[in-house]
Amino acid sequence: MPKKKSPIDFESALKELETLVEKMEHGDISLEDSLKYFERGVELTRTCQQALKDAEQKVQILAEKNGRTELQAFTSNANDD
Repeated sequence: MPKKKSPIDFESALKELETLVEKMEHGDISLEDSLKYFERGVELTRTCQQALKDAEQKVQILAEKNGRTELQAFTSNANDD
């Protein structure tokens, strides 16, 4: 029976995804390798999206447990100088 892959954590998935993108942007890989990298990238993207969704649900549950049932939209101050 084939061994199941253990789930990859968010940070590892993101790092691997960044590495794949860099390799593909460099442009000196074969079409076959590009397709393999792309397929792996899609898997990693889904893993990251699911991890973020799970984290968001946990935050919502914790907020509701603390009596705050209204969630407010996050506004970033990154553009404020």
